[in-house]
Amino acid sequence: MSNISDNPLLQPAAANALPPFSQVKAEHAQPAMEQLLASNRQRINTLLTSINSGETPVSWDALVTPMEAWDDELSQAWSPISHMNSVVNSDELRDAYNACLPLLSAYSTEMGQNQDLYKAYKKLADSTEFATLSTEQKTAIEHALRDFRLAGIALEGDKKSRYGEIKQRLSELTSKFGENVMDATQAWSKTITDKTELAGLPDSALALAQQQAQAKEKDGYLFTLDFPSYFPILTYCENRELRHEMYKAYLTRASDLYSESGGDNKFDNAAVMNEILALRHELSNLLDFSNYAEYSVASKMAEEPQQVIDFLEDLASKAVPQAKQEFSELSAYAKETFGFDKLEPWDVSYCAEQLRQHRYSISQELIRPYLPIDTVLKGMFETVQKLYGINIEEQSQFDSYHDDVRFFHIEKDGQLIAKFYFDLYARDKKRGGAWMDECRVRRTLEDGSLQIPVAYLVCNFSPAVDGKPALLTHDELTTLFHEFGHGLHHMLTQIKTAAVSGINGVAWDAVELPSQFMENWCWEKEALAFISGHYETGEPLPDDLLEKMLAAKNFQSAMMMVRQLEFSLFDFRMHKEYQPELSASEKTNYIKSIVDDVRSQVAVVPIVEYNRFQNSFSHIFAGGYAAGYYSYKWAEVLSADAFSRFEDEGIFNTATGQSFLTEILQKGGSEEPAVLFERFRGRAPTTDALLRHCGISSTSASATKTGAA
Repeated sequence: MSNISDNPLLQPAAANALPPFSQVKAEHAQPAMEQLLASNRQRINTLLTSINSGETPVSWDALVTPMEAWDDELSQAWSPISHMNSVVNSDELRDAYNACLPLLSAYSTEMGQNQDLYKAYKKLADSTEFATLSTEQKTAIEHALRDFRLAGIALEGDKKSRYGEIKQRLSELTSKFGENVMDATQAWSKTITDKTELAGLPDSALALAQQQAQAKEKDGYLFTLDFPSYFPILTYCENRELRHEMYKAYLTRASDLYSESGGDNKFDNAAVMNEILALRHELSNLLDFSNYAEYSVASKMAEEPQQVIDFLEDLASKAVPQAKQEFSELSAYAKETFGFDKLEPWDVSYCAEQLRQHRYSISQELIRPYLPIDTVLKGMFETVQKLYGINIEEQSQFDSYHDDVRFFHIEKDGQLIAKFYFDLYARDKKRGGAWMDECRVRRTLEDGSLQIPVAYLVCNFSPAVDGKPALLTHDELTTLFHEFGHGLHHMLTQIKTAAVSGINGVAWDAVELPSQFMENWCWEKEALAFISGHYETGEPLPDDLLEKMLAAKNFQSAMMMVRQLEFSLFDFRMHKEYQPELSASEKTNYIKSIVDDVRSQVAVVPIVEYNRFQNSFSHIFAGGYAAGYYSYKWAEVLSADAFSRFEDEGIFNTATGQSFLTEILQKGGSEEPAVLFERFRGRAPTTDALLRHCGISSTSASATKTGAA
């Protein structure tokens, strides 16, 4: 075991200290976790003995304050290991991370089923002090008691031990799923030396591919399945065979068919997925839920599973007819323009982009020169300064784990209130996608001072190439604003209790509200005037381009919506309808049978037999969205409706911005999302604004409410 003196994860950190990234090595992880977990067990046991013997009267300060401090100490040690495993992955770091997962899982299960700890919280909830506590403190205690129930506090004997086994195995399996996706993605590449095969590809994509080839000491152009490399091929490349080749490789990642695309089947996630599903179902049954979907909504805004199904199917009933019409138009255009008798899936993005340019004379590539990263960041920061009265300043001196990373301070009224890391570009050994994670949570320290919230904000944009700055597409701009919205939810909280501070304690189907809400400013002329600026001249996005972009905003929006509904229905039904008594062969085909059935209802793009998108669906098999992917659509209703107030009152109306800040962003998980939303909006949410923003007409849309009401 490492001594405290030589393990940076065990060094006593000063208040508001940041992770010592440059000192952290893989070998530090397991000894640090073992030592901290042992210490926590001992401290908690001593505390509970004192409380339950009556020696120490139960109170917030006696119970919750020390528990929160010990949890935070553990979190601060684990944070750099977990984060670096995602953004600068290595074999050594991965092994260390995976070695710690069972330790953390066992500890989490043990605490969740600790009868003495449960009794102490119950005693506090029943005490006379409870009535004197703040709203956030009461909510934290109520959430803790709910989480004890969801962690199997009532289980005994074999059931109790089985619960622990399941939780540990699930942590291993979900990690393995993510590793398989990352490894499969990075294992495939294609080098092209004949530039004529890449006709139609924008200069930015060619420059990136050339830069990647040079980095690997190859001639020509190197393409991978990382999104900044894959997406331009599918969207712009005239070479239909190349589009098909990359589409098949992307859609067969981590499956039994990957070898057909030149990949390796050793990354196949099929068995991992089947075991995850079986264990989730068994876990929910142990806790007296009929299925995992029922277990999932127990801590969400939705009240029961059928409400989620009804919500998704209601949106589908409005979107599918328009999506079919959009696909029919695209098919006709593809036949007339390119002679495609059948519009194949690998043609859809390309033909859609050609039709968009034909119809609106606009493309992502035309907009890209107006969105250099530094101008965009400055404009995004100005947006939130106008809305919430905060100032953001970049810091030049900080401890980092990679040269790409940037670091910022947020100030309000001259006071430092938060900090965040920005890690913006795609690279080797970095997980794909975009996300926000907490590095430090806002809470009251034992000396009465405040711990300032710190966020990790991660994207996978194309880096700078050809001597130009990194230039974003408009899609990437909305991704950036989306993740920053999550970050603001975490960082602008005024809550001081860790369990309900920032995004903590927020119902999962409401957690996307602040992120999707921020995307709206990416479409507003008044905002784009300072968010955009040509990388050479500084000229903001010209009016004619903006008008074309706005005209094209809802181009194929119904097709995009039904794709999200397909993912959401698949995820929810797969968890809701699972039957453990299925035969081995039925279990093998179960996931695909659900995918096929959902697609028969909502999909409009033809599906090829080899499509194995589910094998790389990390949101639900490796992330926190299991039986919860519907949250994106659920929260989109909330965010569109919330923004409609800004549309009525002015997108930079200071009073409206202040209202959103105080009623939504600052409250964290201290109150129910439906209560907070109605306080901001003055009424329950409806789907009207979402359908209007998406350009989807429906005579039955008016008065349709989400279950959030």
